[in-house]
Amino acid sequence: MIGNMDANWNASMSILAWLPFNPLISFFILILLGKRLSWLMASVLSVGAVSLSAVSAVWLVQQLAINDQQVITVQLWQWFSLGNSQVNFTLYLDGLSAVMISVVTGVGALIHLYAAGYMKTDENFCRFMAYMNLFIVAMLLLVLGDNLVLLYLGWEGVGLCSFLLIGFWYQDKNNALAARKAFIVTRIGDTAMAIGLFMLFNSLGEFNINHLTELAAAKWQVGDQQVYWIALLLLGGAVGKSAQLPLQTWLPDAMAGPTPVSALIHAATMVTAGVYLIARMHGLFLLAPEVMTYVAWVGALTLLLAGFAAMAQTDIKRVLAYSTMSQIGYMMLALGAGAWSEGIFHLMTHAFFKALLFLTAGSVILALHHQQNIFKMGGLAKKLPIETSLFAIGLLCLIALPGTSGFYSKEAIIASLWTSATAGPVFWWCAILGALLTSIYSCRLFFLTFLGNARSSSKTEVETEFSAIMRWPLYLLAVLALLGGFFSTMLHQQLATIFASASIETNFAGEFEPHWLHIVAIATPFIGIVFSWFYFADYRQTSRINNDAAFAEKNNRLTSFCLHGLGFDWLYQKLFINPYCFIAKLNRRDVFDQIIMTSRWYVDLWRAALIANQNGNLRWYAASLGIAVIFLLGVALI
Repeated sequence: MIGNMDANWNASMSILAWLPFNPLISFFILILLGKRLSWLMASVLSVGAVSLSAVSAVWLVQQLAINDQQVITVQLWQWFSLGNSQVNFTLYLDGLSAVMISVVTGVGALIHLYAAGYMKTDENFCRFMAYMNLFIVAMLLLVLGDNLVLLYLGWEGVGLCSFLLIGFWYQDKNNALAARKAFIVTRIGDTAMAIGLFMLFNSLGEFNINHLTELAAAKWQVGDQQVYWIALLLLGGAVGKSAQLPLQTWLPDAMAGPTPVSALIHAATMVTAGVYLIARMHGLFLLAPEVMTYVAWVGALTLLLAGFAAMAQTDIKRVLAYSTMSQIGYMMLALGAGAWSEGIFHLMTHAFFKALLFLTAGSVILALHHQQNIFKMGGLAKKLPIETSLFAIGLLCLIALPGTSGFYSKEAIIASLWTSATAGPVFWWCAILGALLTSIYSCRLFFLTFLGNARSSSKTEVETEFSAIMRWPLYLLAVLALLGGFFSTMLHQQLATIFASASIETNFAGEFEPHWLHIVAIATPFIGIVFSWFYFADYRQTSRINNDAAFAEKNNRLTSFCLHGLGFDWLYQKLFINPYCFIAKLNRRDVFDQIIMTSRWYVDLWRAALIANQNGNLRWYAASLGIAVIFLLGVALI
């Protein structure tokens, strides 16, 4: 028995070591061979590599659950030394990273399979799948790194892949601009995070995450100024990557990329990197309770902002983008309240139903020949019954109706807010209002897209046939979205030892918690559905809304304000972009270059002197040599 356990343990270490390298090898093959590979071969390589990592992740999670240590570590090589700290390329698997690799590889494999069908006719199919594989590699390094250097390598890697995939169809200027915007905005948060990491190393002289947590608890008291600033800078990094207030403006524009990109990076994995960072560094954040409150406020304000913005969107993918911002806000709110396990649980369930929504939206977009305006859709329930049913399942989970995975995770978050010392009743009401907005904009989206009559002026027939390679991932995601709530017990067991000492005291004793809290929380989505059924009656009926009426809605100032993301892009344009462009225009001749180039006359002077000296006259050379000798003798004598 002991021999079998040792064999399984050694096998687990080997499998963990190969986990990020399976998609990395696929990436190199796809990039090097490129268009020489057929669609089938490229699909097998890319999807197979991620699927192999997904199967490996399942094995590792099982081994982790039955092992007493509940940690699997494998050191691949020694990387570099910095001061007294040795930074190694070491992969570290515990309960938290186990949840993350399950989501990244499992949902990632299904999205890769869907993408193989979605992008089949694209001439750069191999390059696209290579970028998708590289993203999986970077995300695995981010969640498996045992030190902050390796974590930051993966952090920047997913940023690079985001830029490459958002701007994949770079021939369209808007796509290139969206990729550039995502890259620049997230770099702001990344810079803050890098400064925080430098301060951490300068204070503690260590990069290993476990050692850092222990050293921080020994060196700093709760509320110390230094740990406050470090936690605040790390929050800045999380805000940028997870598209939270005030760095949320890049995510809606990132929908310019292909739909599988939206599902993989901007719904299921990359935008949750900030949530993972805070959860992984929870020991540091517990020493800065003020920053924990900031985390809660960031989440609360973002989920409300995104909810109002989603109410006015006309692009199906932008509605889902704002809903992603809102759900990440719930996760941030949970972390700020100290509900660590609940936040990670919602991260997992959100990956299931949001990937389902994005991929189903991709099928709808293909069926309508790349039409994304929901005011030009309608009546699709009769023409696309399967996609309608799958989209409805995703929306039910998003709304968090009882029995769905979204219900179990979101209600767990809301239940933890009222008595939290760093959150409290105000945040509970914010979460309830956010749930109400979610149900309203979800109903609006469904009514406009699938009910009533078709409103498109185009006479083109709706494409109703899709390959099995695009349908089966949707079926599996729908099952996960509906039944994902049953993973709750297993997930809490995985995270129990990690967050066991990370609980936050409550403001009130349990008996003072009002009895109506859970009733209101459960009833809120139903209230939103009933309100939407009557308020959006025109959208459900056959012919009472047309394109002109739909676009006239934009003339409403409040609607226009929400449509443009509550004016943040306009504000940043006025505060930062316009002044920068003005200064650049004034400095179009580059003052600094002009200062540097003042040395040009000195170089030209010596150049002219040397040219004049090389005249081919023997007497001139002899005289120059004599003068030089006399000069040197004079210097020596003096």
